[in-house]
Amino acid sequence: MLKIDELKVRYGGIEAVKGITFEVPERKIVTLIGANGAGKSTTLRTIAGLVKPAHGRIHLQGEDITALSPDRIVSKGITLVPEGRHVFPDLTVLENLKIGAYLRRDSLDDDLNWVYELFPRLKERSWQAAGTLSGGEQQMLAVGRALMSRPKIIMMDEPSLGLAPIVVKGIFDIIKEINRQGVTVLLIEQNANMALRIADVAYVLETGKLTLSGSGKELLNNEQVKKAYLG
Repeated sequence: MLKIDELKVRYGGIEAVKGITFEVPERKIVTLIGANGAGKSTTLRTIAGLVKPAHGRIHLQGEDITALSPDRIVSKGITLVPEGRHVFPDLTVLENLKIGAYLRRDSLDDDLNWVYELFPRLKERSWQAAGTLSGGEQQMLAVGRALMSRPKIIMMDEPSLGLAPIVVKGIFDIIKEINRQGVTVLLIEQNANMALRIADVAYVLETGKLTLSGSGKELLNNEQVKKAYLG
């Protein structure tokens, strides 16, 4: 569904991503794991159009989207849930969700109902300012906002960051449910154990290069991965 081919990204004189090639199959959960600074977030931001690559191509269902602007990439069906959530704190939950659908001109009712079914807590707090929500609720809102554009692929950057273990389990259950309902997921996650347990396909990124790939289960049982990322 999504194909990344020989992608290189530079910040000044530093090459953060060094010619990586990988694929994201349709309706699968794909995870990128690696240490901080490996180039994971840069890869997602480049796919989303927020960073322009120095080299390489990005194709969505055979269409070259490398040079498209971020709003055009959203309109093609790719959304990003950024690290740190970045909800609009002074706007209500409902207003934040509607911002996720800013490119759409049709009725939002069905999608709002879908998000509220996934996250009943958001429905309860729909008129509450987003800045007053807990960290877990803000993460739910960030995911819900991304879903309001009806994405084919949802990319998530560290969705469990800073959350209590019980909340993390709930977030991962939701990721699996979103995928079960037909949305392809590309996930970056420091909690490699949790990510590999739900991933159909997994890649290890080290200092800008892909060093390992396989199913989530295969990498979960890989001695090299266990030693480096699973403790």
